Amino acid sequence: MNKFHGTGVAMVTPFQADGQVDYDALKKLIDHLIDGGINYLVSLGTTGESATLSKEEKKQVFAFTAKAVNKRVLLVAGIAGNNTLETVAEIKAFDTTGYDAILSASPHYNKPTQEGIYQHYKAIAEATPLPIILYNVPSRTGTSVAAETTVRLANDFKNIIGIKEASGSFDLLNQLMRDKPENFLVISGDDPISLPMIAMGAVGVISVVGNALPRQFSDMIKKCLSGDYKGAQPAHYSMIEFTRLMFAEGSPAGVKSALKHLGVCGDTLRLPLVPVSESAAEDIKVQIGLVG
Repeated sequence: MNKFHGTGVAMVTPFQADGQVDYDALKKLIDHLIDGGINYLVSLGTTGESATLSKEEKKQVFAFTAKAVNKRVLLVAGIAGNNTLETVAEIKAFDTTGYDAILSASPHYNKPTQEGIYQHYKAIAEATPLPIILYNVPSRTGTSVAAETTVRLANDFKNIIGIKEASGSFDLLNQLMRDKPENFLVISGDDPISLPMIAMGAVGVISVVGNALPRQFSDMIKKCLSGDYKGAQPAHYSMIEFTRLMFAEGSPAGVKSALKHLGVCGDTLRLPLVPVSESAAEDIKVQIGLVG
């Protein structure tokens, strides 16, 4: 399963000044990322502000993105929720044309037990023939998917092929890498620690930073995957401050500010998210010049 090795990008959803989806900018972003050497794209993950898009908007964005990508790279759909029945219904109704997998974060807010998380993903796995990438991001969901739960799901369902791991816990990662099935993919969900995670066996990253710096970030990941960690270190260190700024005042506000400076799309977000402060935007602009 080499499909989802390398650099994936969780794309932002560009908005016009009035808050409507900016499809021209979305096409520009997709081309920017593919031209930058990205291996695959994720549509409507957390970075895509999926929480504030209507069902009809999601349907339109998914369809537009598949058409714009036109099979040039692999494409993943972000479909998640904390109402299992509703999430399953959304997945069953999803038009899979042009999509290669589903990325689904564990349920937020409800704080389910590990058995509840297992049963949630079991229902999802049984609802679609598409490969499923789990997503563990406890900073957003309030509950971490334990390594034991991930390994159990990996062993029980053939279409659960990997996990985007963003817990930041190397204790969890140690256990997961030791116990997982050989072909189960562990993908970094933390841009700042992608290098050490790949050193431990992760197969790549689903990145936020890659929206703005696709070439620099994907080149670094390629070196990591080839075992050239010394060669990857200069790029890794050069992007530390830029990466910090991407999350300092919330994501995707930081990366949308960077994309505005790069002329790819505007920095409009939907409430409750707001653009970064003027001082942060200026700092981001400076860092783009240093890293670029």
